[in-house]
Amino acid sequence: MKQPLTVLIIDDHESVRAGIKSALSRAGHICVGEVGTIAEARAQIAHTNPQVIIVDLSLPDGNGLEIVSWARSISSRIGIVVLTLNSAQDYLLTVMKSGASAFVEKSAALAELISAVEHSFIAPLSFSAQGISRILKKDHDANALTVREIQVLEKLSDGLSSGDIGLDLFITQATVKTHLASIYRKLDSKNRIQAVIAAKKIGLLTHQK
Repeated sequence: MKQPLTVLIIDDHESVRAGIKSALSRAGHICVGEVGTIAEARAQIAHTNPQVIIVDLSLPDGNGLEIVSWARSISSRIGIVVLTLNSAQDYLLTVMKSGASAFVEKSAALAELISAVEHSFIAPLSFSAQGISRILKKDHDANALTVREIQVLEKLSDGLSSGDIGLDLFITQATVKTHLASIYRKLDSKNRIQAVIAAKKIGLLTHQK
């Protein structure tokens, strides 16, 4: 990448910051600051206006996601790279939803981090991470509705009560309620109406009464 980027490093380990700063320098980018807390990060972002920030999730005064969400709320153009010891499988989805541009594990090569920094500047509102396709597929599979849950959902969309759904499907009302709880969780819904609307949006309900 020809254009040098201004980068703020937010990590409470001095050795980590030194390694990142050195890698940025070799890649032609400029480290405009190094901080180790959320409070310092907020002040430095306002003071230096960096094009990219590199944020560790584990900071002495809180979770780095606080900075991620805050920085994204004030700018759609800032690149946000999350750097953490935690595995991508455990944190990737949460990091992506918080507004980050990229996720890099601390065990990754510095070249991967630099690539993430450059990607985050070019496309700050997109998201990149190693293994993202595999992890997203696993998350989707874990939240996919079962055949029985879809049957319950279809009856729900027809306006049937839990008792009537049970009678139609030859299952107990308690079983129906168990399926409904699972459906609400998987569709991120709080009630029947929200669940039906969410299901229609993603094409789960295509039957006609």
